[in-house]
Amino acid sequence: MQSIRRGVTPLFAVMGLAALVACGDTVPEQALLGGGAGAIAGAAVGGSVITGAAVGAAGNVVYCQAYPGRC
Repeated sequence: MQSIRRGVTPLFAVMGLAALVACGDTVPEQALLGGGAGAIAGAAVGGSVITGAAVGAAGNVVYCQAYPGRC
């Protein structure tokens, strides 16, 4: 149970940070900020930084284009 808590706590912390960081007014800004947040998240959980950046960039652009009032 301890190992699960050690893995989950940083994950939620990084997700909260990513939600605060990932914004942007234009598509390139959204991709850059989402990619940065994803790279940090990937590094924090011990995963691939490149994969985290790619997923973060794509996710942030899709989210901000779908819900512009929330971004």
